Amino acid sequence: MSTMTKKKLIHAISQAKGLHPNDVRGVIQAFLDAMTDSLAQGDRLEFRDFGVFEVVERKQKIGRNPKQADVPIVIPARKAVKFTPGKKMRKLIE
Repeated sequence: MSTMTKKKLIHAISQAKGLHPNDVRGVIQAFLDAMTDSLAQGDRLEFRDFGVFEVVERKQKIGRNPKQADVPIVIPARKAVKFTPGKKMRKLIE
């Protein structure tokens, strides 16, 4: 198993579509920026057959330090991005 970095993704798309890597890099970066801005505003992003990105509120909880289990640590509530894969992606991964 390997890691797909943005650089590898740009190279793969530019090779597959016959486009210059700088053009692909600009489109991918614009896409990621638009996604980030949309999620920061609290919007839900839905891509059919791929999945759904949404911002969820994680509740406050009590954690424990393994070295000092008797001392509770309060983990504050926070917002996080949740991804739910679509049917097509789920089937391909299974």
